[in-house]
Amino acid sequence: MPATTALRRTLAVIAALPLLTLAACGYGSEAKDDDTAEVAAGAEKIDGLDSIRIGYFGNITHATPLVGNQKGFFQKELGATEAKYATFNAGPSEIEALNSGSIDIGWIGPSPAINGYTKSGGKNLRIVGGSASGGVKLVVNPEKIKSLKDVKGKRIATPQLGNTQDVAFLNWIAEQGWKVDAQSGKGDVTVVRSDNKVTPDAYKAGDLDGAWVPEPTASKLVAQGGKVLLDESTLWPDDKFVITNIIVSQKFLEEHPKAVEAVLKASVDTNAWIKANPDEAKAAANRQLEKDTGKALPADVLDPAWASIQLTDDPLAATLDAQAAHAVKAGLLEKPDLRGIYDLTLLNKVLAAKGAPPVDDAGLGAK
Repeated sequence: MPATTALRRTLAVIAALPLLTLAACGYGSEAKDDDTAEVAAGAEKIDGLDSIRIGYFGNITHATPLVGNQKGFFQKELGATEAKYATFNAGPSEIEALNSGSIDIGWIGPSPAINGYTKSGGKNLRIVGGSASGGVKLVVNPEKIKSLKDVKGKRIATPQLGNTQDVAFLNWIAEQGWKVDAQSGKGDVTVVRSDNKVTPDAYKAGDLDGAWVPEPTASKLVAQGGKVLLDESTLWPDDKFVITNIIVSQKFLEEHPKAVEAVLKASVDTNAWIKANPDEAKAAANRQLEKDTGKALPADVLDPAWASIQLTDDPLAATLDAQAAHAVKAGLLEKPDLRGIYDLTLLNKVLAAKGAPPVDDAGLGAK
């Protein structure tokens, strides 16, 4: 199949399927609005804006916006400009919301950011900050799989064709010298594309031998007797790889840089507060999850999931570039031109004001 045909087919599938992320796929409701933010008396609007719409997933890998919403960090920085929120299940729907102007800025995984950027010819979004690293594991049935070599011949789930975890698993399979057809998932390992919401039930029913999945799905499987066979972070330099980034529409960035800077400052402040108050932050994130999704995570899932995620202001640009290369290698993506996908100017301004070192765009900054 020609590369362009493969790309069109993959992007069509990604757009049609119900769940996608780098990120990690969420447990939140589709575009669920939360317009209850309180504005401090006497505060001034930023850039004359009445409100800013912020998007994220109801997912523990989106801890920064969960806590920032719950604890009011975004509203504090935005003053009389009201922080409004929309939660999503799927990367494509968040990209669509960004393109339509339904949201202005959002937290999202690397695969939908890459796909959104390349599909628009580099005209719809910029990555302006980092948020989280890690939180992805290969969890298996310990009775069927006792070592990494035992994965061969087994049925292993990933969240969706072409999503971040799917690409990572296909790349790992190739590194073992095994063969799998990326589109069908058939080969030396059977890759089963399974919605994160149903994967735990499928595992419990014996339909899956394991899964390469983000948190909290990984910890849900462990709570059902699964065993962590591999933590993806161990495959990356310094044990770090991007799982969640901050994106903004290019139009909004150009017209309202002060507002974007305020959101980035709130994000940096939120991350610092989370690191200084881990237990209180974990509880705050779970309260917001319950508000957004209708269900909090139990302790035996929340605790290990929270511990496996590293918050970072650095978008870890080099790892996003590597993830794109893995997708190309798997035949799921035509080699993309990612130059210009990052604009870290405002983030580095915020970091400099706090005496922190700048972060790097790995040569993928604005053209």
